[in-house]
Order: sequence, then structure tokens, then C-alpha cells
Amino acid sequence: MPVEGDFFTELGADSLVMARFCARIRKRDDLPTVSMTDVYRHPTVRSLAAAFTDATPTPGPTPTPAPASVPASPAVVPAQAEAPSGAVSGAPSGSPEPAPEPPSGSPDEPGPASRSRSGSRVPDGTRAVVPGTWQYVWCGASQLLLFLAFSSLGALAGALGCQWVAAGPGAAGFYLRSVVFGGAVFLGLCALPVVAKWLLIGRFTARRIPVWSAGYLRFWCVKTLIRTSPVRLLTGSPLYVLYLRALGAKVGRGAVIFSKHIPVCTDLLAIGEGTVVRKDVHFSCYRAHAGAIETGPVTLGRQVTVSEQTVLDVGTSMGDGAQLGHASALHTGQSVPAGQAWHGSPAQPAGGTDFRAVVPARCGSLRRALYGLWQLSGMVLVYLPLTMAGVGVLLTALPQSGRLLTSGPPPVTSAAFYGEALAVSFVVFFGALLARLLLAGTVPRLLSRLFLTPGRVYPLYGFHHGIQRAVTRMTNVKFLTLLFGDSSAIVHYLRHLGYDLRRIEQTGSNFGSLVKHDSPYLSDVGSGTVVADGLSIVNADFSSTSFRLSQASIGANNFLGNNIAYPSRGRTGDNCLLATKVMVPIDGPVREGVGLLGSPAFEIPRTVLRDTRLDHLSGAELRGRLAAKNRHNAVTAVLHLLVRWVHFFGVTLIALAAAGLHHSLGAAVFAPAALCTLVFTVVYFVLAESAVTARRPMKPLACSIYEPSFWQHERFWKLATHTYMQAFNGTPFKPLVWRMLGVRIGRRVFDDGASITERTPVTIGDGCTLNQGTVIQCHSQEDGAFKRDDATIGAGVTLGVGAFVHYGVTVADHAQLAADSFLMKGEEVPPNARWGGNPAREVRDNRACNGHDAAVPACVT
Repeated sequence: MPVEGDFFTELGADSLVMARFCARIRKRDDLPTVSMTDVYRHPTVRSLAAAFTDATPTPGPTPTPAPASVPASPAVVPAQAEAPSGAVSGAPSGSPEPAPEPPSGSPDEPGPASRSRSGSRVPDGTRAVVPGTWQYVWCGASQLLLFLAFSSLGALAGALGCQWVAAGPGAAGFYLRSVVFGGAVFLGLCALPVVAKWLLIGRFTARRIPVWSAGYLRFWCVKTLIRTSPVRLLTGSPLYVLYLRALGAKVGRGAVIFSKHIPVCTDLLAIGEGTVVRKDVHFSCYRAHAGAIETGPVTLGRQVTVSEQTVLDVGTSMGDGAQLGHASALHTGQSVPAGQAWHGSPAQPAGGTDFRAVVPARCGSLRRALYGLWQLSGMVLVYLPLTMAGVGVLLTALPQSGRLLTSGPPPVTSAAFYGEALAVSFVVFFGALLARLLLAGTVPRLLSRLFLTPGRVYPLYGFHHGIQRAVTRMTNVKFLTLLFGDSSAIVHYLRHLGYDLRRIEQTGSNFGSLVKHDSPYLSDVGSGTVVADGLSIVNADFSSTSFRLSQASIGANNFLGNNIAYPSRGRTGDNCLLATKVMVPIDGPVREGVGLLGSPAFEIPRTVLRDTRLDHLSGAELRGRLAAKNRHNAVTAVLHLLVRWVHFFGVTLIALAAAGLHHSLGAAVFAPAALCTLVFTVVYFVLAESAVTARRPMKPLACSIYEPSFWQHERFWKLATHTYMQAFNGTPFKPLVWRMLGVRIGRRVFDDGASITERTPVTIGDGCTLNQGTVIQCHSQEDGAFKRDDATIGAGVTLGVGAFVHYGVTVADHAQLAADSFLMKGEEVPPNARWGGNPAREVRDNRACNGHDAAVPACVT
């Protein structure tokens, strides 16, 4: 092999081949550790050797024992995580006081009372907790009983409330009762998590809670109630800030939070005056780590800017006026000094980059109060009564189902009842689908043209802000993007919304099934560009007092990987490859004809020889394959609608039957109905998914997107769903469901909200810990090439919050992957290793990752 030959452009290698090369190098003690970042920066044998001429092998990290004065591991309450001076009025300065050591037998620590066994130490020195079998079973049974009890009470309250509303005299009586009942339900569901938190937890402190213990059961109850609260509808509102304060968070005046990831351990959250936390930010103040829940502080000073799609791990802080760029992460122990701007994963100084994209405006306390009152009034006086009126009209229009609103005998023994249940489900399902499709393309367009001007700075919490929120919500319909995505139809749907797609070069897979935006009318995508999945177009910039809409333009002939936040100031032009989870640069020259990888991004080859061999069709052959793909995708869309409708019919039938039987059997019928709904949903989608994969099992694959093997994979994406899996987060039932879906998963795996895109190619060992937002994806698409391979996760592995694991990887036993890390395809993580970053590489330093080298953070090799 010529020592001057470029690995990618001349020798035909790709990232998968070179990742395996790096893994083989790491197994040799006489050679330095080489990462994929090094390979991309030095893409020849000679340059790579020259870069490591003076490098000598260094021993692996040694565990650092936790200080005796801190009950949690050093990763939970770091010395660097000090609250910035004056962060919040009344907030203490300095590091929070650690909670005292719980007594032996406390449910928050492993001991004789919980009978959990302490495992071996993981790489950061924390001792992994291995629960006993009875503890695991007891926790799961308790969670199931609590779910059934809560569902039964909710269903009973709903049934009695609907009967009371329906008995109202005339239209005026119906409306007044709808307002009273709807308002009571909304406020009650918002207040329940607050009451439960103070009764079951009190104040959150920095500590480790072994999973499946009694302390964890209390934590799970509070977490579940908080994350299912309807207050999520009010993110970005002054009411949302009041809600967090009621939960114990220290939030200063004028702070604004747009992220729908609601923090759980709110007593450990401190946010200063005038701080803005933008959308898709993870800052829960806890993480799952080595078989335990670790809670720790997240402290943001005054006038701080936290950009989109970032992760703030436990034990992190930002000083007054600090900034964190989009697609970045603060790892445990990192602290951004006051006035500095950082970016990347793990974050590092960003030089002169300014992530504050909009100037402030006047936005006083009175304006915020009136806006919150207007929001609450609209919810209680308009939205909820209209919803109840629609349900009432639909039921009363059907004679058999209409008897559910009276005290007559149950109609479940009548054949007409089942026919009308079928009619109800059909009308509601397809009627709502058609209404949402028509609404998304008409009303938001009119509102935007009349009331929103691009480039103009508007104050928050006014008429224009309300219009902007309405446009965003009405045009981001996940069901419709899932229906039309990964097919030629998605182009027409996005044009229907208002996207500027110019002259489209149709590929049949121009966009995936997860595309969102702030304004479709300011979203511009060039001809020939292909987007894999998970694109978030950020064309609304926010401060704590103002917002501005701007054009976001993606160039022609680009390829965008998964989970990318593309800002309106993105500096990329034509013919670029934006890799998965890349941080799109917002300053410097416009990048063209290159690939960008990592956070912060660095240049890589735009394409490699191996991928071009899979994308060689043209002319009549290409048109014929595209027509065949469109026919296959059309059948897939029909099957998608059919599968979803049949499920909706089954759930409707159970709900109507329970409401009818309630008259004769009483409230006892609702618990079995809730259990039946849950079991039916799981079994139904397991069978639907098995029907797709039984004929063509998922095996390693490399093909063009115009081959039937890829079309079958697209059908799998359409018919498989993750929505119902959220109900099992943090319970022993979720690994059981994963196993039913084909994942080869070990015992006592803790899953707090992971997503496994393909099930059967994934192997997960015993005692693994998966966090919220963790993604294991066994495929990739690049332009017209599609690849699929297995992913193997060993025993005792911890995958951090927002971590992304690609295909063809092997993570050995007891390894750790830090928050927001991107483990590239083909990587091999050794046993007991600590990896982190985007792209992920070995962490050689146990101290906080406060890197100051713009090229390579100090905490990585």
C-alpha cells in the first residue's frame, strides 16, 4: 500500500474499514492509540505516522475513589460545578451541599434492607449496583399496580365527567360544564406531579439511588407524573417557569425555557435571570449510570444562552453571560466561565463565535403575566370545550354508542355496537387525518403571511409570538411526516406545508420520516439534496425577551445524516456531506464540496469509492427503478394506515366497552380495561413488526436505495413504532418488550428511554444501563447507498443521555459512553474503557473535561 495514498479518495477505504483499523491498533501495546479523528486529519500512512512519531503508549485510566464526604461518585457532585455568583436571587453561592450519608438500610442506598449486591467498580471508580431478583420483580409489580390504579382513576373520572357534561341543559349548560370539567382536569393533572413530588421525595439532593429499590420506585413515580403532565403544552410560557418553581427549581426573573424535556430533579436546577434555554435541550439533573440513578446539580447563571439540541449532564454549570452552541454537550464536571462561548461535545472554547442570534426587546412582567393568563384561558375556555363537544356529537350521532352517555344497559352484547365502534374509529381516524392535512397547508400559511415578517425582531409573549407558536405546532405533524417520509410523497407534502424545494431531483427518499421546523415558509432545500432522518431546521432564533424568523437554506446536492439541527446561520453551501449529529458551523467560510463530521465539525471527504459503487444507476434504468420503488412505497403507506387504524379500532372498542360495562359493573372495570389496552398494543405491534421481518430477516447488507432489500427496510420503518414504548421507560417491562421484538437483550437491563431503530441486529448484555435519548441504529444511508450491520453491547455497559451508537460496533463489557457522544460505525470499545465525544474516542483523564485546545479537548487522546 503506498504510504502517500489517501485512505478514502485513492485506496477505496471508508469510515467502517478505518474504524476497524483503529481498533486493531488499540490492541497493540507497542503502538499509540489512534482514533477516527486522527485518521481523518491525517489520511495517509506517512502523515499518520508522522503525527504519532513522538507518541508513546500510555496506561489506561485508573479509577479514582470517591471522596468520603460525598455519598455520590465524583461524577455526580464535582468540585467544578459551582453556582455562578448572583445566578439566582436567593440562591446560595458555591457548590451545593451534598446530602448526608443515608443510614444503612435506607431505600436510597444499597444495604441490608434492599438486599442489592454491589458489583465491581466501573471505569470512573463508581461501584456498579446489581439488584437482587426479588427486588427486580417487586419493583416491576409495584409499577404495574400503580399504572393500573392511576389509569382506573383517570378513566373513572373521565366517564363520570362526560356523563355530567352531557346532562347539561342546552348548549349553554353543556359549554359551562365543559369549561368546569375540562379546567378541573387540566389543573388537576398539572398539580398532581407537584403534590406527588413533595410527598414522595421532598427535596432532591445529590445522591445515588440504586435502580429497582424503594427509593427508585418513588423517583419513578414522580418522574413519570412530571413527564406525562399536560404542562408540556406550555413550554416557553411564563406558566412553565412558575410550574418549575412549584416543583422546587430556582428560576430567576425573565428566564425562558423552550425545551420539552422537562427537568425531573428540580431542586438541583438553578437558572439565573434573563437566561434562555432553547428547544430540544436535555437538562434533567439526573442520569442513569452503572445500575443507579445519579442526581446532581445543573447551574446556569444570569443571561446565559443554551442553544438547540444540547445536553447538560449532572454536575455542570455556566457562568453569567456564558453561551453553549447548538449540538453541544457539557459533560459531568464541566463549567463554562462567565462571559465565554463554548461549543462541541464535550464542550470547549468557541473562539469568537456568538450564539446569541437576536437582539433583546422590551418584555416586562405585566406582558408575561397577561400572556400566561391568555394561554390558560384559551386552553380552558376554547380548546377543551371544543374537544369535548366533538366527542359528544360523534357519540350521540350513533344510537348504540350514544347510550354510553346515559345510564341505560350496556350495549356491548349488541352486534350493532361493534359495527358502530368500527364506524367511530374510521370516522375519527381518517377524518382527523384529512383535517390535519388540510389545516397544515392553509391556516398557518395565511397567519404567517398576514402577521409575521422575516428578519423583524418581535418581543416575546405578544400577539406575534402566539402566531409563531401556532404556525409551528400546526405544521409539525409527526404522523403525517411518518406517513409520507422515505418516499416520493414527502416532497409534495413539504411543498404543501410551504417548503421552498426548487426543482426537485426526485430520488424516492429525499427526506426521512422525522423532519421538523420552526417555519416551513423559511425552509429552503436545494435540488439534489437528500436528508436521512431527524432533521430539525432552526429558523426561529430566541433570546429571553425576543424572537426573529430567518431563512434557513440548505444547499444543492447535499447529504444530511441523522439527528442534525440546521441553524438559519449555517455556513454550508453546495455538495456537502453533513454527518450524523454534526454541529453545523455558523461562522467562517462557506463550506462546499466537503464532508463535515463531529462537534465541533471538521472536514472529511465528501464521498468515498465504496459508496459510489452502490449508486451507479442513470437514465432509463434509474427511472424504471424509481417507478418500482414508488409503487412499493405506495403499498407501504396503505399498510401503514391500515395497521394504525386497526390498532385505533381495537383501543376504541376496549374504551367503549369499558364505558358501557361501567353502568353494571362499576369502577372495577377500568383496571382490566387499562391492562387490556396495554397488552393489546404490545402484542399487536409485535405481530405487525414480525410480519415484516419474518419473510426477510435483517442481515448485514450493502445495497443501492433502488433495490427491493432497501424498500423492505423502509416498510419496516413505517410499520414499526416507538411511541407505545415510552410507557415502559424505567420499568423491567421494557427489556421484555424489546426481547419480544427481536432484540437479543440480557437480564436486568435498565432502559430509561432508549430507541433501538432495528431490533434483531442488536445484542445487549446483562445489567446494561441505557439513558433517555440513547439511540442504537444499525443502518446508515449516504446519497444512494444503504448499509446495515449488527451492533453488540456487552454486559454492564452504560450509554449516556443522548448518546448515538451506529452500526457494526462492538462495545465490550463494563465500558461507558458519555452523554451526547457519537460512536461511529465499526468502532470497537475495549472492556472497562471510557469513551466520549462526537465522534467518540477514549477518555484518558478522569478529571473534568475542561478542554482548552480548540482542536483536541484536554480530556481525550
